[in-house]
Amino acid sequence: MRTPAAEVAVTVDLVRSLLREQHPDLAGLPLTLHSSGWDNVILRLGDDLAVRIPRRGSAAALAANEQRWLGPVAARAGVPVPAPVRVGRPGCGYPWPWSVIPWFEGRVAAALPVPERGRLAAPLAAFTARMHVPAPGDAPPNPVRGVPLASRDARVRERLAGAPFPRADELLPLWERLSATAVWQGPPVWIHGDLHPANILASTGGAPGLAAVLDFGDLTSGDPATDLAVAWMMFDAPGRAAFRAARERLSPVDPATWDRARAWAVSFGSLMASPSTDNPLLAAVGAHTVDQVLSASGH
Repeated sequence: MRTPAAEVAVTVDLVRSLLREQHPDLAGLPLTLHSSGWDNVILRLGDDLAVRIPRRGSAAALAANEQRWLGPVAARAGVPVPAPVRVGRPGCGYPWPWSVIPWFEGRVAAALPVPERGRLAAPLAAFTARMHVPAPGDAPPNPVRGVPLASRDARVRERLAGAPFPRADELLPLWERLSATAVWQGPPVWIHGDLHPANILASTGGAPGLAAVLDFGDLTSGDPATDLAVAWMMFDAPGRAAFRAARERLSPVDPATWDRARAWAVSFGSLMASPSTDNPLLAAVGAHTVDQVLSASGH
């Protein structure tokens, strides 16, 4: 899972030019590069804002989805989310939509020691319960999130057959058993689609808690098990038990959905833990996930 090459060089100068052209009242604020990820570059804009701008074409549709849908989701989420406060369009030689979003202070949960993540179990469970409500028929489609597990079978098998993949001999029979679980029978519900510790921000200072949930580019509708995989990706056994108990109190989840969630964790974890991964933070999330789904207390 190597980070794809950027198709456009996103620089401070380019973003400054876009702001001057489209949002001149923001163009004079300090602008600094913060991070460059799989799909987007993030630049901090002043004290309270950021610019989220795609670095490759396949991410442009995800940016458009966030612009169209994240406002209504934000109103229900119960935690801060990066709903666009300004919308950007192509310009200055840049070809895709982009957004100005709020800046959130905090620490990425993936950088926390795993036992410390347990304090986020209850608020994260509450977030999923608020998210997982029936979605409208025109919710954005996503061919790799919220779908029946059978549609992911070939890719998971291909990944586990790659050499060398740690513990593939244990993961494959687990995947085979869990992916045979009955499909989701309920209505398609809103799902975040990429809910893992690198997209969860913990508050720093004061009362510990959930500062924000980030990166809704994979926002779609379908099986809530996709998001509930976070139970294995985020937590150890005590944290997972707290997460599941909190979710059950708020919105019960049937046993088959938890089994499918564990299967999704196998899929996500094996992707992130792939020997070709070049992102150390995501590789660590993948290794943790693999350990958790295979542990004696992995249920």
